[in-house]
Amino acid sequence: MSTFTDADYPAAPYPGTRPPFSYVHLDGKGWRVTPDDDLDEWLTKHNAATLAERVPVLTYGSNANPSKITWLRENLGLEGPVVVLRATCTGLSAVWAAGLRVVDTQRPVTLAAMPNVTEVHAVWMADPAQVAVLDICEGRGDRYQLSRLHSGRVQLDDGSIWDGLLAYTGKAEIRWPLLVSGAPVRLAEIGQQQARDLVGTAAPVMGLDVSVVDGPPEPDEFPARVFVYGTLKPGESAWELVEPWVDGEPYQASITGEVFDTGFGYPGLKRGTDQVAGWVLPLRSPKAALATLDSYEGDEYRRIRVKTPGGTICWAYTWKFA
Repeated sequence: MSTFTDADYPAAPYPGTRPPFSYVHLDGKGWRVTPDDDLDEWLTKHNAATLAERVPVLTYGSNANPSKITWLRENLGLEGPVVVLRATCTGLSAVWAAGLRVVDTQRPVTLAAMPNVTEVHAVWMADPAQVAVLDICEGRGDRYQLSRLHSGRVQLDDGSIWDGLLAYTGKAEIRWPLLVSGAPVRLAEIGQQQARDLVGTAAPVMGLDVSVVDGPPEPDEFPARVFVYGTLKPGESAWELVEPWVDGEPYQASITGEVFDTGFGYPGLKRGTDQVAGWVLPLRSPKAALATLDSYEGDEYRRIRVKTPGGTICWAYTWKFA
C-alpha cells in the first residue's frame, strides 16, 4: 500500500481536503487501499477489529479528512486504525447547515436528500469504540442524531451497495440545512469562506427517510442477509436450522471465491476468482440469527461480508485454514 501523511491533506478550512481514494489511517499516516487488498489481514496484523466487527458510517464532512482523524485521536481518545472507504452517493447531498460551529465559527455541513444528485463521500468502517468517539464529536442526541438511512444509494469502489448504513443527521435546528432563497446550498457549490456569509432560514425537513438508532449500533445488523453455498442451502441437511430465521424469499445468486472439499463431508469457501453459486437468505433478527449460525459453523469458519455481482452485501462463512 502507498503511504501519505496528514500534511498532504490539511484540515483547514472546514471540511478539509480528503484523499481521492480509500485508505486506512494510523498514527498520522495513511495507506491507500484498493478493492483487491485484504484489509482484514492488515487489520489483524495491527491487532485491530476486522471489518466484520465494524459498522458502516457515512461521513460527508470533515471526518473523511486525515488531519481531522488525528485531531480525534489527540483530543477525544480515538484509537486504532481507521478505515475510510470512498463512496459514491446518489440522492444524498452534503449541504451547509443553519448554524456555525462554536469552536471556530466555521459553518459545518449536514445531510439532505437531493434527487438526481451524485456526490463522492466516504464510509467509515468503525469499531464500537470509534463510534463512541464519533458520538462525542458529533454531539449525538444534541446537535446530530445517529440514523439508519433508508433513502439514497451508496456504492463503494468495489461495487458493493450499502443499504441501511449509518449516518449522523441533523437534530438541532443549528444542524438543519440552511435554506437560501428557499433552497439548500451544497458543499460542492461553494467553499467555507462564502458559506460563512450565507443568510437564510433553517429547514425543519431534510427529505431523508431515516430511523434513529437507539444505543450502540451492532455490527451483526449490517447486512440482514446471509449467502449460503453448502449444507445451509434450501433443501440441504442444515436448512431446517436457518429456515426459521428467513424473512422473505431466498433467491439464487453468486459471489467471487472458491469452494473446495474440506475432507470432513462439507464444503469450505476461500478467496478466489471463480463464481460460487449459492443462495441469499434475507434474515429477521439478524443478530440472533447469526448467533445460531455462528454456533453451527463453529471455529473452523469465520464470518465476513461479501457481495454479489449486483453489489448486494451478504454475510458468508469462509474456511479459516485456507
